Amino acid sequence: MGLKEKLHKLKKKYEGKKMAPAFNALHTFLYLPNETTHGGTHVKVADDLKRTMNTVIMALVPCLIFGMFNAGYQHYLALGEIQAAESFFSANFWSWDNLWVGLITILPLVIVSYGVGLAIEFLFAVIKGHEVEEGYLVTGMLVPLIVPVDIPLWMLAVAVAFGVVIGKEVFGGTGMNILNPALTIRAFLFFAYPTWMSGDKVWVHGAVERTKEIAAGAKLDAISGETILGSLAQNMEPAYSLWDSFIGFIPGSVGETSKLLIILGALFLIFTKIGSWRIMLSTVLGALVMGLIFNGVVDAGWIDNTSKFYGLMSLPFWEHLLVGGLLFGAVYMATDPVTASQTNKGKWIYGFLIGFISILIRVFNPAYPEGVFLAILLMNVFAPTIDHYVVQGNIKKRKKRLKLKTA
Repeated sequence: MGLKEKLHKLKKKYEGKKMAPAFNALHTFLYLPNETTHGGTHVKVADDLKRTMNTVIMALVPCLIFGMFNAGYQHYLALGEIQAAESFFSANFWSWDNLWVGLITILPLVIVSYGVGLAIEFLFAVIKGHEVEEGYLVTGMLVPLIVPVDIPLWMLAVAVAFGVVIGKEVFGGTGMNILNPALTIRAFLFFAYPTWMSGDKVWVHGAVERTKEIAAGAKLDAISGETILGSLAQNMEPAYSLWDSFIGFIPGSVGETSKLLIILGALFLIFTKIGSWRIMLSTVLGALVMGLIFNGVVDAGWIDNTSKFYGLMSLPFWEHLLVGGLLFGAVYMATDPVTASQTNKGKWIYGFLIGFISILIRVFNPAYPEGVFLAILLMNVFAPTIDHYVVQGNIKKRKKRLKLKTA
């Protein structure tokens, strides 16, 4: 008897019992269920929630793998064992050691994220007696990609528990939450443990430990890994080129550095009709418009280089797309089908405001120059309101047409 037959046989024993949701989750993860929908009231399509989530995960995997490599590369670069000027095609540049360092530091983040999050999902499913939902499959992958590489695992576990329970389960589970769970987790981390989510030490593996050893009296060289946004927020010239920013060889959250892979992921999600191109495009347009406004303020002479806002205000408007997590947020966070606007016109408004507010926060809050995640959370709250007024506007137009026809 094969595994599939054994599972089908065991399923009958669990029917009606307390642990049935947990068993069914494992069963449907391995094999498709036997049940099919009957009747003419259902739309029969090939995709379902699990396939949708798996498609997003496939788009995220390249960012994860590159993030692992970049974590090791930034570590050895900070130690001086790799020179930034080395050839892109040199063997030392693509050393296995770079990937190995990233693997042993980032893989535990993935394991903790999925382990804690899915355990809570299973627990709530068993308590409430409903099927385990697949909504956390994408959240579990997103969380390790939007945090610093060396964040303590216990902090991540606490944040994941908070995000899943407060950000989703209290609203009724997958499909009912008003805030993106992954961003709720990141917001919790930032406000609860700010020293681990900002500064020039948290983005490079080993920098925090090295700082502690130096403070204890060890004669060691300090490791620093200031991000481009951090440098600009302090009116300093960034140490990285636009090419580095585009390819991703810069310090930052694990998955946000490679703009090339994020763009390829966006194209994949648009091609598979999983991600909304309207939200992605409007978010970029909103960021560019706000960037242009700030550039205009600088060009008009209303602000000079003595201002603490000058560095980010004077940054060419299109370069805002190459620094920080704006593109990552636009592609993988803003397009969340549960928390985003549902109407086509609403998606344009929703995305534009995300991009606009992101640059606004980035410029006017030098202590936290990465504003895209806060902007998305803010617009998650207003998305239903936007859709409401779009729908009401359409109703008024139709009523007006009806009056004209009957007049």
